[in-house]
Amino acid sequence: MSEGYKNRIGNLIRDARKHRGLTQHQLADLLGTSQSAINRIEKGHQNLSLEMLARIGAALDSEIVALGAGPTHLRVSGPTTLSGEIEVKTSKNAGVALLCATLLNRGRTTLRKVARIEEVNRLLEVLTSMGVQCRWLNDDNDLEIVPPKELDLEHIDADSARRTRSIIMFLGPLLHRTDVFELPYAGGCDLGTRTVEPHMAALRPFGLEVKATDGSYHAAVNRAIEPHRPIVLTERGDTVTENALMAAALHPGTTVIRNASSNYMVQDLCFYLERLGVRIDGIGTTTLSVTGLANIDVDVDYAPSEDPIEAMSLLAAAIVTKSSITIRRVPIEFLEIELALLEEMGFLYERSEEYVALNGHTRLVDITTKPSSLHAPLDKIHPMPFPGLNIDNLPFFAVIAAVAEGQTLLHDWVYENRAIYLTDLNKLGAKVKLLDPHRVMIEGPTSFTGTELVCPPALRPAVVILLAMLASKGTSVLRSTYVIHRGYEDLAERLNQLGATIETFRDI
Repeated sequence: MSEGYKNRIGNLIRDARKHRGLTQHQLADLLGTSQSAINRIEKGHQNLSLEMLARIGAALDSEIVALGAGPTHLRVSGPTTLSGEIEVKTSKNAGVALLCATLLNRGRTTLRKVARIEEVNRLLEVLTSMGVQCRWLNDDNDLEIVPPKELDLEHIDADSARRTRSIIMFLGPLLHRTDVFELPYAGGCDLGTRTVEPHMAALRPFGLEVKATDGSYHAAVNRAIEPHRPIVLTERGDTVTENALMAAALHPGTTVIRNASSNYMVQDLCFYLERLGVRIDGIGTTTLSVTGLANIDVDVDYAPSEDPIEAMSLLAAAIVTKSSITIRRVPIEFLEIELALLEEMGFLYERSEEYVALNGHTRLVDITTKPSSLHAPLDKIHPMPFPGLNIDNLPFFAVIAAVAEGQTLLHDWVYENRAIYLTDLNKLGAKVKLLDPHRVMIEGPTSFTGTELVCPPALRPAVVILLAMLASKGTSVLRSTYVIHRGYEDLAERLNQLGATIETFRDI
């Protein structure tokens, strides 16, 4: 965007804002940004994506700056060599869990450096519709959340709720707030049918019964029922563990949760609950002992740790483009298995001494990648619950295996149909063979060639395709990229800062 063009757009936005009778502060609130950002935009000092222009146009009801609707697409020119430094943003999954957990607290919660992604935006829309005050404080993405005395569950934003999988994590906090309530069905990634029954099994000991009919969860709570023995989770799921933790946090007594997930987002939730005054023993293990409170009303400040899945995305980007970049604030304790496996495959890198995240607990390092010639691992690659290889990191090994010498078998045993999306890499020149719904065989090395693809409906495979496009010769187009925005903040722009050439566009 040229300087003259930015000035003209800035003037148009300023005039449209004044025409609507809005202050810069009011427009900033509508857009979920800061007044200083609006000031920069109006002075022509800010680059604007078409998506942001469309949002401004909608907020101001101004066709002048509503440059088309419909999905956003990415145009990628390659092959790319990346260079420079990039900082890992805070965890998407921790941010989502913490937003749900703020419903436990009647006081003010300030969350630091929250991932500004579509999944978070949808949850904020749902919380706001329930009467919760949600306010972005600054350009650092600090977020203030203040609940009302009584939640308004009658007017919950059903459209936003249905566009997120995370709505199911409202069950744990809400069962303490009201005896009967409804939540719209969860949506989100298309990963096959994943039952909600593990959540029900975790929450029934607190008296919750849920019937799923007419696109809603109909919930009723029997206050006479309390946990009288340890809750044993039938699957070591992250969100199931989080729901059980949130239910236990407002139960005045000690609840033991066995076969609990000890994954990164669960640990962040535990550290936040401790700030609320809840006592938790066993953080980082599969047995959690939670001593809850009858009422929580405190003003707290918490900073979630960095996102290991984003860190893995950036590592994969460097590996497939044979680039040397420095990735700062990598949560090493949640990537140790992945890095050990990559070392076996021939990946070369340097890492700094460890230091501590802002949450006071999580171990971080800085990693500098080196151009490496990889070979296939001797054994298959499969995920396991933490401390094993993370299920969300498995897809990145598909594009990594595609540039490695030899055959690599990936076994995605958790999700029914996610592996099938990895075969989209074939359209870019890879050799990915689907053996069954859970297993793919990948033969490398690959010389990727650009093409046009529609984004897979699952978040991580969508990013895998984008990373392969970085390494592809020629121009590629990735269409309908909303799913990427659900889990990553400004991914294309940040890759561009490392030397990529990715253009966001719409069909106007």
